[in-house]
Amino acid sequence: MTLYRAEILTGLTEQHLFCRQDGFKLHKEVAGPFSALCAAANADGIDIKIVSSFRSYQRQADIWQAKLSGKRAVLDMHGNTVNITTLSGKARLDAVLLYSALPGASRHHWGTELDIYDAGAVENGYQPRLAPQEYASDGPFYALQQWLTEHADAFGFFLPYQHYQGGVAAEPWHLSYQPLAQQYLAAFSPSILKHCLIQHPIAEQTLVLEHLDEIFNQYVSNICTSAA
Repeated sequence: MTLYRAEILTGLTEQHLFCRQDGFKLHKEVAGPFSALCAAANADGIDIKIVSSFRSYQRQADIWQAKLSGKRAVLDMHGNTVNITTLSGKARLDAVLLYSALPGASRHHWGTELDIYDAGAVENGYQPRLAPQEYASDGPFYALQQWLTEHADAFGFFLPYQHYQGGVAAEPWHLSYQPLAQQYLAAFSPSILKHCLIQHPIAEQTLVLEHLDEIFNQYVSNICTSAA
């Protein structure tokens, strides 16, 4: 494992990225397949747009800090706000990890991940909330969710959080480029993550390091591997 490879895994470099015309950054090997997927979806009446793609370690750390400090909302799976100040121990971390990855452990660091929506299903100016209700059967992005389930794998993509498995909440908007992402996940480890965190401390550092192996197993390696 080279330092450069470890830096990709933990969001400390952008050398592997391609910047699209819309400003979003993807891994150089993902940009082409994603454009092909979008073209196919468009032919079926779905206008895929990106909400989020690459996120750096520092950006993820900012989100982490804001949620643990109460400056940014922490939600449960039903969309209710969690009072983070009333929680302690690993329960405090779990509340944030349900929807926000640990800095250094976000798949978005790799450039293989995208959060997407169907711009053609809503009015101009609509701000996606990336809420499960938007992708449910009565939501505006249900057609996109169904299309991805049927066609994403033909372009190399899959939905790593299609179902809740006791770790990250279901995220029907989260698309991953499997050929690269599976290689990065296989190369990743708690020791790489620990080294990163020691070099770049975050909020609740001691508590995170105490539970790091459990966090890795529950929230990093625990993904859906099929469309069903």
